[in-house]
Amino acid sequence: MMSLTPELLQPSVLLDRLATALKSRMAEQGIEEPLLVGIYTGGYWVAEALRKRMQVNWPLGGLDTSFYRDDFSEKGLNPGVKSSNLPLATKDRHLILVDDVLMSGRTIRAAMNELFDYGRPASITLVTLLDLQRRELPIQPDLCGQAIDLATGQRIKLSGPDPLEFNLINLKEEGQA
Repeated sequence: MMSLTPELLQPSVLLDRLATALKSRMAEQGIEEPLLVGIYTGGYWVAEALRKRMQVNWPLGGLDTSFYRDDFSEKGLNPGVKSSNLPLATKDRHLILVDDVLMSGRTIRAAMNELFDYGRPASITLVTLLDLQRRELPIQPDLCGQAIDLATGQRIKLSGPDPLEFNLINLKEEGQA
């Protein structure tokens, strides 16, 4: 686990690392045309960038997990909610689920619940750009660009899509602690 330093957190470097690892993993498993599913918004941006770097034309879908979150009744509806868009059925298909930052695992749980509502996939490979390792649920990435350690009260957010950049957020400064 790394501490947060700008030279270690270059999205382009992490994307190159992930693209190489993902291409190898799909070849090892004999998976030729998986469905890439990016979680809006950051995960979708990462999925698009991976497709370009890998020079593949895998179908790409977007998932908005707002209605599947276990904190929906507490937080309400995000004003930026989008409709999920999957170009193909998930039933018996190999999926690559992509998110920008994995922290508690709750967004991934919500995404998998939604994906299963579309049909039972053959497999799901979880790919994340960053792993903050603050799990509340037993969910781990299959491939991760970088695992980092943030101080209590810090979060990291991806902005983009062009260029992709990380923004460090200090919750105490924003009155959110």
